Amino acid sequence: MSQLTTKKNQFGTSPVFFTAISTILGAVMFLRFGYAVGNVGLLLTFAIILIGHAVTIPTAMALAEIATNQKVEGGGEYFIISRSFGLVVGATVGVALYVSQAISVAFYVIAFAEAFKPLAAYLAANYDMPSQLEWLLLQKQTVAIPALFLLTAVVLTKGADLGVKMLYIVVAILTFALISFFFGSTEYAAGEGASVVERVSNPDNFFIVFAIIFPAFTGMTAGVGLSGDLKNPSHSIPLGTLAATLGGMVIYVFIAIKLWSSASPAALADTDTLVMSSIAWQGWWVIPLGLAAATISSALGSLMVAPRTLQAIARDSVLPNTRMNGWLSRGTGKRDEPFNSSVITIVIALFFVVMGDIDFVAQIISMFFMLTYGSLCLISFLQHFAADPSYRPTFKSKWYLSLMGALACLGLMFFMNPIYALLALMLMVVMYIVISYYNKDKQNMAVIFQGAIFQLSRQLQVFVQKSEKEQNLNWRPSVVCISEDSFERISAFQLLGWLSKKYGFGTYIHKVEGYLSKKTNEEAQEAQERLIKMAETNDSNVYIDTLVSPSYTSAIAQVVQLPGISGKENNALMFEFSKQAPQNIEAIIDNFKLIRSVDFDVLILASSEKGFGFKHAIHIWMTSNDYENANLMILLAYIILGHSEWSNGMIKIFALHPEESLEEERERLFELTRSGRLPISSKNIELIPRKTDVDAKTIVNEKSTDADLTIIGFRAELLKQKGVQIFEGYDGIGNVLFVNSAEEKKIS
Repeated sequence: MSQLTTKKNQFGTSPVFFTAISTILGAVMFLRFGYAVGNVGLLLTFAIILIGHAVTIPTAMALAEIATNQKVEGGGEYFIISRSFGLVVGATVGVALYVSQAISVAFYVIAFAEAFKPLAAYLAANYDMPSQLEWLLLQKQTVAIPALFLLTAVVLTKGADLGVKMLYIVVAILTFALISFFFGSTEYAAGEGASVVERVSNPDNFFIVFAIIFPAFTGMTAGVGLSGDLKNPSHSIPLGTLAATLGGMVIYVFIAIKLWSSASPAALADTDTLVMSSIAWQGWWVIPLGLAAATISSALGSLMVAPRTLQAIARDSVLPNTRMNGWLSRGTGKRDEPFNSSVITIVIALFFVVMGDIDFVAQIISMFFMLTYGSLCLISFLQHFAADPSYRPTFKSKWYLSLMGALACLGLMFFMNPIYALLALMLMVVMYIVISYYNKDKQNMAVIFQGAIFQLSRQLQVFVQKSEKEQNLNWRPSVVCISEDSFERISAFQLLGWLSKKYGFGTYIHKVEGYLSKKTNEEAQEAQERLIKMAETNDSNVYIDTLVSPSYTSAIAQVVQLPGISGKENNALMFEFSKQAPQNIEAIIDNFKLIRSVDFDVLILASSEKGFGFKHAIHIWMTSNDYENANLMILLAYIILGHSEWSNGMIKIFALHPEESLEEERERLFELTRSGRLPISSKNIELIPRKTDVDAKTIVNEKSTDADLTIIGFRAELLKQKGVQIFEGYDGIGNVLFVNSAEEKKIS
């Protein structure tokens, strides 16, 4: 058994809380919170706190909710995202999360070095030393780089166990520093003070200040990274995370008030001085000590969490290289410490430490954390909307809070820095494409919205069903096609795709001959998979299913009772037969009465070897006995022309009438075109006198020999008399669609 499965998970809720609160009340609080108050004033500092927590509180609640629905294992936030969104999306967000955590190590180490600035300045002022040594002493990297390596040694040799024990000491120092700060006093505090909106002249932009300050609030998820080391993650994560988030928000409000009342905006905005040390009691040593403790603990927390995130990603085998996955996933010792992932994390952190610009690093971190938090909020929102019965968290957030958090993250990214936001999103897209390419067998983007789309579809179908029945004026096709020759002839499949692409709905049923059994069921499933691939290739909107049935009669009886995929009842049934081998036409005719018992329109496609040709000309044939079918034939022709494959197509109507009624029919048709009720040019209407000594089929074969689709109506009464003969005798033309309308359709 692997070390991963046998290691002892021993931590409770307190490490989650202390890891989060020590990260929240960390570097930014000591180094840049005064800068915020000085640049935007007290009132807008409150706004920064509120806006920041409008992101972090919904995220904390979403995180708590998701964590109480599933067993949270190693990888923290990555585990939650990947098990909710699928491994491809999870890895994409997870890599961004990991990078932000790794950069956070550098951020906190640079901030740790800031704690030694007063000491460095004191030594430079009071001791005579070479200029090169003095310059070196004043550089942040002089302290930051050794601190990073020392921290690395602690984590790699002692692991998370020692790190968690150190948290208690750090929190004690941090608490003492805050008490010292709140009990401190200044001469400025004894005066009148500034107004709540007063700030320095030429202040930094509000959203630049927000981007620099936002990492102060991001520590609330730090404890989640310990998920693999917790006794009861579903209890400890919600309790510890929410307590740290809400507690941190309250403390920041009081810190802002204390800063505003204790120093001028100019003094607060000066980033070269540690303003809190001039306010706190014994601040000259307490505040640097608190800063050192808070930053080193935050760095320690990030250094514990980041490698575990990378290790979890690698263990899901989603990175492009197999050897890379194996190397990064390897753990050492009884507690399965992620040694190799820690090495990579240190290299990334070292790169940003060498840069040394804490404000730049803060803005980069903010972008990646916004992406991660937005993803967590989106998961929670979609899970609420999807109403998945397997989603039963013991802690429940509100869907509108999750939606607000997701939208706030996206909006704030662009407000903070549009260029960084675009680059971050582009990087995410590139990572998704690369990871998808190497993980084609794993769940991708579709899994995110699957439940939500299902729920939306269900609600729409219920709504449509409850609404009033469509009148003929609003008729649109909802066609079901039954065929057992799907892989011999595709004409019916093509036609159904054209009818359902834009204006209607189509369901294609492949009939498997026989009784339901394991063998026929497997055959049906294989056929469905093949047809779905065909539909994807042809960009078809057809819904595909299969049906095992011993006869056409039983198949039709089942199909006509199917609910429509659109939420409204199906209204048309399509069949297909081959002109060259019309074996199934008899079965279609025998069941015509059954079909008409439910008032379905009937479409019968006679397929030829010619197929649909160049998809240019549709011919419609009307007779004096065809009034009920005429409008349906015209509507079907126009729906087919609405498809891009028929973009160069045209409709031509042939009216075949006895000579004595020809002029009357001419006036009727031309009046329909003039009034716009028949949406076709009069030049595309040809009236043909019907002579008793000439067979109508001969005329059709002559006039429509070059048509790509010919539409002909037929009546139920004539079908009883002539049967198969109705569909025979059209060998001189291509595909023919025979149409029987259950009732006359209206063309407005």
